[in-house]
Amino acid sequence: MLRALSKIALLAAVVMAEDSTAQDRYAAPRERMVREIAVMAAETGIETGRPVFGEHVMTAMRKVPRHRFVPPGREPEAYDNRPLPIGNGQTISQPYIVALMTELLDPKPGDTVLEVGTGSGYQAAVLGEIVAHVYTIEIVEALGRKAAETLAAEGYRNVVARIGDGYVGWSEHAPFDSIVVTAAAAEIPQPLIDQLKPGGRLVIPVGGQFEIQQLLVITKQPDRRTTTRRTIPVRFVPLVRGRPD
Repeated sequence: MLRALSKIALLAAVVMAEDSTAQDRYAAPRERMVREIAVMAAETGIETGRPVFGEHVMTAMRKVPRHRFVPPGREPEAYDNRPLPIGNGQTISQPYIVALMTELLDPKPGDTVLEVGTGSGYQAAVLGEIVAHVYTIEIVEALGRKAAETLAAEGYRNVVARIGDGYVGWSEHAPFDSIVVTAAAAEIPQPLIDQLKPGGRLVIPVGGQFEIQQLLVITKQPDRRTTTRRTIPVRFVPLVRGRPD
């Protein structure tokens, strides 16, 4: 019996070592990605107001295994600083854009954040490394279910995903400290403004699919009025409204 237990322990150790080796395979590409993000942050700092991203954001970018959030066969490209297709006409955003949008939210450890447009789940995972609670909504059912499975497998217990129309937000868990939208809206959704706490921020790309989209930071003042700041031009898939697919 002791010998059998020893064999099981040895096998478990081998499996853990192999998994650790597989993770380490991506350590250098992930660090390269983070360096490229820092360079782009400096280059766009005048427009974004954030020439240097906070250490909590950069630590999250170093930690989240982006290769777990891309389709099978695309893992070697996972840490390239560019978007990748994830199916259903959607993409996983460029790492720099994920880091920038996270930075612009100004997230705090105790925050509750809403994400509209789960996609692969990568942005939710990055936020999950920083804040207390993340609620994320995806209208494409196949993507939403896959993202929820990946987030659970990677241990993000503070991220809750659902299938639904993100335009109307998630009123059951409102108000939110901040909201991020990872698809371009034709106009700023009023329900999302309504679900922000006073002092909260909404980061959202606005513009048509074939227009120049602007990444906006909308801050809700204590008197519930809003201020809007433009940052950089971006290109996102359109925000889909209506019933989930």
